[in-house]
Amino acid sequence: MAQKTVTASREGYLYENYRYFHLHDTAGQERSFHYHDFDKLVILKSGRVDYTVEDVTYKLSPWSVLLVKNHAIHRAVIDVTVPYDRIIIYLNHDHFKNLMPDSKMMDCFENTGREQCLLLPDKTGVAELSRAVDDYESLEGDERFGADTIRETLIIRILVYISRFSRENAGAELSGSPGYDRKISSVVSYINSNLSSDLTVDSLANSVYLSRYHFMRLFKEQTGTTIHSYIREKRLLYASRLIREGVPAVQAAQESGFSDYSTFSRAFRDCFNAKPSDIKK
Repeated sequence: MAQKTVTASREGYLYENYRYFHLHDTAGQERSFHYHDFDKLVILKSGRVDYTVEDVTYKLSPWSVLLVKNHAIHRAVIDVTVPYDRIIIYLNHDHFKNLMPDSKMMDCFENTGREQCLLLPDKTGVAELSRAVDDYESLEGDERFGADTIRETLIIRILVYISRFSRENAGAELSGSPGYDRKISSVVSYINSNLSSDLTVDSLANSVYLSRYHFMRLFKEQTGTTIHSYIREKRLLYASRLIREGVPAVQAAQESGFSDYSTFSRAFRDCFNAKPSDIKK
């Protein structure tokens, strides 16, 4: 029986500058791998959840902050036996980056290396973040003049605190990431920096001195998807971004590693349920 290929789907949408969710439930399930076209911020208030982002699994603790950069493949595995209380914020990266360019408050997403993806605020940081969240939620539903502006300034306040946490965590040891394998991590980094190159399984396995079989098994174990699916998804994500930025589809296909346009077009439709020409629209 053929093994089912695990692929990542695009989920969620963001037409505004941000979207704020406070979700609390006891029912949960293992989410499939997916990605977003926007940055995502996860603040855990209570519960037990493991988040896998790309090749690393993070064990969240109360008031830990997870930064998920746009197009990063991720999944949450939730313990359904305890209440899961979390805040999720979708963010238009360019909007907040351009709003206060000198503050560099969105650098925390641009620099999400292994040590920076999960932030663990200290007692003072938790108190600051908790107050900012409470202040924001106290204004939800307020339709008076200027309420929207005040709410956005509170989102900025949250981002400033998180940017501080990111700077304070710089160089800290990674915590709560069972099963992390440095060889697979180095391969993931190489793939994301060389999408236009000829990325064969044999060459990637040889680069970390593993047999083809052991490499493929370990990659699937670490990332939750096959090496072929991972490369395909990442190339398609990169191509979609290039097309949105105005690059012709044929050129975007070549720059993202597809040598045959018809193959690219079919894969693109399968992934996005749209033709490459629809993405620009």
